Amino acid sequence: MAMGTQSVISTGHTLATEVGMQILRRGGNAADAAVAAGFALAVTKPHQNGIAGEVPMLVYDATDQKTWAVSGAGVAPRAATLEQYQSYGIDVIPGDGFLPITVPSAVATYLLVLERFGTLRLSDVLAPAVEMAERGFPMYDALRDAIAGSAERYRNEWPASAEKFLHDDNAPPCGFIWKQPHWAATFQALIDHDREQSDRAAGIAAARAAFYEGPTAATIAAFCQSTEIMDASGEAHRGLLSVEDLASFEAGVEDPVTTAWQDLEIHKCSTWTQGAVLLQSLNLLKGHDLAGMGHNSTDAIHTITECMKLAFADREFYYGDTDFVDVPLDELLSATYADQRRMLVDPDHASEELRPGNRDPISATGINDVNVCFSDGDTTNFEVIDSAGNMVSGMPSGGWLMSSPVVPGLGFPLGTRGQMFSLVAGHPNCMAPGKRPRQTLTPSLATRGGRPCMVFGSPGGDCQDQWALQFLLNVTVYGMSLQEAVEAPTFWTHHFPNSFYPRGAEPASLYIERRVPENVREALTGKGHRVTVQPAFAGGNTLAASIDPDSGLRCAAASPRLNPASATGW
Repeated sequence: MAMGTQSVISTGHTLATEVGMQILRRGGNAADAAVAAGFALAVTKPHQNGIAGEVPMLVYDATDQKTWAVSGAGVAPRAATLEQYQSYGIDVIPGDGFLPITVPSAVATYLLVLERFGTLRLSDVLAPAVEMAERGFPMYDALRDAIAGSAERYRNEWPASAEKFLHDDNAPPCGFIWKQPHWAATFQALIDHDREQSDRAAGIAAARAAFYEGPTAATIAAFCQSTEIMDASGEAHRGLLSVEDLASFEAGVEDPVTTAWQDLEIHKCSTWTQGAVLLQSLNLLKGHDLAGMGHNSTDAIHTITECMKLAFADREFYYGDTDFVDVPLDELLSATYADQRRMLVDPDHASEELRPGNRDPISATGINDVNVCFSDGDTTNFEVIDSAGNMVSGMPSGGWLMSSPVVPGLGFPLGTRGQMFSLVAGHPNCMAPGKRPRQTLTPSLATRGGRPCMVFGSPGGDCQDQWALQFLLNVTVYGMSLQEAVEAPTFWTHHFPNSFYPRGAEPASLYIERRVPENVREALTGKGHRVTVQPAFAGGNTLAASIDPDSGLRCAAASPRLNPASATGW
């Protein structure tokens, strides 16, 4: 576990962690370091995030002692009507190609966070990413494997991706110094527009206009609308993204959603993410003696899993973009509702149905009769705390190199988050122009009496809040340090419909790392869980940072599962 008295940072790549710490040592604050690390992660982990993807964030402003949620989510193009998608003859939006494209949001989000919460110029925080893209960095196994898995498609269908990602027509070997000149040029254009302005705010505005209103936007829209890309539907489609969609897009700052847990306030982004699942799970768990059950005991794992299944059932039937639908969040997070729902947890039997509140139980199998396909972490994250007690938790994702072709001349693929929309009329997460898809990306932030305490989060698709919840319980119930908590054995379920194409479900499933004792796994099978044993350290990609405002001690941790993640302190 990393420790310091000034600042700490944990990110999904050692180079991004170093970039963020350099910013902190130069006098930048947590927002400056987060933005710098985020851009660096886009360069070093393009299989897990990109600047055409998304980056929801939670920011604690130490000056105002206030937590903010940053809406780092792209929206559906204005031509993306339900009727348009029904005309394609599909029931589920494919996870690749151009049909799931949303407006790239990461650049706008980073610029907004820098402008509102940061102190440095854009050119200062973006320069390290440009340097890494120009000079290159060593290829590592996870990135190489991701490229190798898509190499045939690059060669046969996506020539711009082949040019960018392949070396000698294959995935570059580990240790190869991998350079990205197109990406460097795209970033450098933002720096140039920033430096042309005399002050910081004007520079950020100029850079935003350069990406969303200038030649970059025109190139993105033209490529999307003029190129047909084969996708998982078995047909080739053009995209709907337009220059008007890009020019009108804005990231936003809003209030988080919050619940109390012990002496903490736990903050999440609203229901355009799955974040409230963690809060609902905590409310349900308040009525159970987890400490008395013991860590990763049969009763503890059963109880936590059953509570998560109830929360995820509500996610499936109630969550959506609150700018478009009325989500009964006050009720879902109320103590009365948790008391009612808690009675559904049978201590002896695992549930096999989806049981959303105020609805009849629904067969999880019948939700979508497709093969199950699960994401195992095509996302990364960063957690930062500075010397003043400012905190940032961010979850960059989307714009992956595997699901959409590189935009020629720009160096990056477009994001495919639209696959998470429903095509069922009237569903709160139904496709609509300008709407945010309900996404899995879910940073976490904890305060104690309004003072800074902890930031944490875990990549992993629908498992994100399952693993973040277990981390939080490890710290608050079982007294673990941050590093012990991120390394502890994990478990997870796919009982509910997956957020990713093809949206399958595995009722009563329970995946458990083999480090959980065999007698516990057998007892869970006896309760009706369909247990699948996973390798040691197979799940739980959590990063975290914490602060003790009384002593000044700051700590940070990185899960060894999230190679090459790292944490450091100063």
